[in-house]
Amino acid sequence: MNDLKRKLKELLIERLKFEDMTPDDIKDDDPLFAGGLGLDSIDALEIVVMLETEFGIKVKNESAARDNFHSVASLAEFVKHRLADQQQAPV
Repeated sequence: MNDLKRKLKELLIERLKFEDMTPDDIKDDDPLFAGGLGLDSIDALEIVVMLETEFGIKVKNESAARDNFHSVASLAEFVKHRLADQQQAPV
């Protein structure tokens, strides 16, 4: 799980162009929005695109995003569960 959190932090830094940040600058439980990193709705869309391109995860509705994009820790849990669901789904 720590590897997943680190990868998510690296992807956030890359995708959102936080040039002066390192993964160590982002705490697992720091809020991504409303304070914390101060992300906005455009950044949320970029996270949705990132999840789809990097992990093949589709975020189907806004409430799923709102419920799971609180912090890197909650985002990692969301990714972990969605990847597990994909592996269990019949082909």
